[in-house]
Amino acid sequence: MRFFKITLYLFSFLVILTVLLPLIKKDYWVFRVFDYPRLQKFVIVGSLIAIWLLFFRNTKLVLDWGIIIFLALTFLHLFYVILPFTFLSKTMIDRVKAPNQETLNLLVSNIYQYNKSYSKLITVIKKRNPDVVFLVETDQKWLDAVIELRAEYPYYIEIPKENTYGLLFYSKLPIKKTQINYLIDNEIPSIIVDLEFDSQIVRIYGLHPTPPVPQENKFSTDRDAEILMVGKMAKDYEDPCLVIGDMNDVAWSYTTKLFLKTSELMDPRRGRGMYSTFNAKKWLLRWPLDHYFLSSHFRLVSMNVEKSIDSDHFPISISLIISKKDESDKMTADEEDKALANKKINAGINGEPL
Repeated sequence: MRFFKITLYLFSFLVILTVLLPLIKKDYWVFRVFDYPRLQKFVIVGSLIAIWLLFFRNTKLVLDWGIIIFLALTFLHLFYVILPFTFLSKTMIDRVKAPNQETLNLLVSNIYQYNKSYSKLITVIKKRNPDVVFLVETDQKWLDAVIELRAEYPYYIEIPKENTYGLLFYSKLPIKKTQINYLIDNEIPSIIVDLEFDSQIVRIYGLHPTPPVPQENKFSTDRDAEILMVGKMAKDYEDPCLVIGDMNDVAWSYTTKLFLKTSELMDPRRGRGMYSTFNAKKWLLRWPLDHYFLSSHFRLVSMNVEKSIDSDHFPISISLIISKKDESDKMTADEEDKALANKKINAGINGEPL
């Protein structure tokens, strides 16, 4: 029992530490990577509380009760963090069950560059039949494999790259304007596309910034700066727009929340569920990395995580209609938020991690 209790002490301390680290707003990967598994930590913390109370509920040691109280506080904190992404919370975007107008259908997929199951992706696209397909992590082999999409999607942007940051964009809707940007890194593209839909222009920002992991980028600075730069662009655009892609950030991170405030876009996940898209190969380690953020012009018809294509991400699709602006649930940035966003953007541009 003594060995069991020592192990419980150590594990409880480590779990509490992983909950506290993301509260430190530093860009080094050690602080940011623990943003991801909030639901998993919620379950683990709840299990630890149950174990403590089951085996040591009669303890008189201050240390024991201190750990139990800390675990309870972290449990409540994690519940607060994930609550907006459950049905218990208020939705940001209203749902339209039976639209009587044209719908805009999109599909986003990180295909995993080294994945060779090309036909599985094509099958998902044909089944879902979206108006817009946005694929990330695409190299020349993937371009060659999906080039048949041009027949059904005559408007396209193809930026294959061998560094896992290639982008392919296919549309059935006419493209009126295209802009390819390298906002932070000369090897990592993002796109801005103006589409003609329902007799008006819809702007789409597509991106795939680097994740804060040691093998990719030890700091979240570049990712945060790129996301926030696109958020400011979306804020300045008055007409319907979407920001889509694999953001390499979870829906509940403080960076995503800052993005929602600075962009004033809406997250359709809120009040509906997590719609986890990564990791498709490890069901115990899943969280939402692939996103659609919408201007207040849109209403949600449906959103679905699609079947596996043998990537480490699931594709995610969404169906929308355009309606009157409804800004009642948008987040807004105060002066402190704006200052922090500008600080992060400047840090990314100047290559100076915070």
